[in-house]
Amino acid sequence: MTQTQIRLRRLRENPVLRSMLRDTLLSKDDLVQPLFVKEGLSSPTAIDSMPGQFRHSLKSIVAQAQKVQDLGIPAILLFGIPAKKDKLGKSAFANHGIIQRAVSAIKKKNPNLLVITDVCLCEYLTHGHCGHVQAGKILNDTSVATLAKIALSHARSGADVIAPSDMMDGRIAAIRKILDANHFESTPILSYAVKYASAFYSPFREAAESAPGFGDRQSYQMNPANRREALREAQTDLAEGADILMVKPALSYLDILRDVRERFHCPLAAYSVSGEYSMIKAAAARGWIDEKKIVLETHLSMKRAGANFILTYWAQDLARWLKS
Repeated sequence: MTQTQIRLRRLRENPVLRSMLRDTLLSKDDLVQPLFVKEGLSSPTAIDSMPGQFRHSLKSIVAQAQKVQDLGIPAILLFGIPAKKDKLGKSAFANHGIIQRAVSAIKKKNPNLLVITDVCLCEYLTHGHCGHVQAGKILNDTSVATLAKIALSHARSGADVIAPSDMMDGRIAAIRKILDANHFESTPILSYAVKYASAFYSPFREAAESAPGFGDRQSYQMNPANRREALREAQTDLAEGADILMVKPALSYLDILRDVRERFHCPLAAYSVSGEYSMIKAAAARGWIDEKKIVLETHLSMKRAGANFILTYWAQDLARWLKS
């Protein structure tokens, strides 16, 4: 009996059939646009290391949020930069802080846009670390207490989702406790549960004006060499009350994204970070690659690895490309 030749290409020849049989679909509903708002600006200022991205004024952030919503993108992630930093990060939880005012203004104009707020101290402290410092060391529990205050202030301002990115131990439990105690039981927590100490963050640190003034963040962000530890971090944050987990960065950690997806039955996000964005932008500007094709491919890989949604600086471009 002659063996039948297997021809997998039969399912690839016809473009309609090819589309019908795709396993993974990327849509504008999968996207979150990160945005920066800086106190004291009168107009947007370009971020040199991230072409096409801006630090917005309080006025322009509302207009930008409207543009995001008009493209059909369901959510934004908001980062705030204060006019002045201090040793305690007081403006991070001030009633009239830049994030608090921005959230209130955005929700007033765009009530249906999902507003996620980043909760951290690096933008607000003079030394640029993600927690309070004493004698050169990060104070975990003292930092957690402040982070909880920041989260509550964001919720009171109208934030839909709270996203702590600091990587302090116990911060999810503290934030969940303070939110529940103040009648924000329905406010979800998107935890930067698996956040690596990555070199891919450099352009962001310029954008958010948050580079550490000394040392680095390896004592609290994860070692890029560690895989099993990511599952411990994810499990801990879920047990403490996180509703959604995030893996950051995305491209270099797709294996981790897949590990978390296979282990835990919860919503999962991937963050396509600034370094990924800037590298592709730089290569595309020189004509070395096709930006649209590369970006569609990389973001599809994040969905294929298991992400429910993607935080990406390309959200607006992707929404236009996917529509066309």
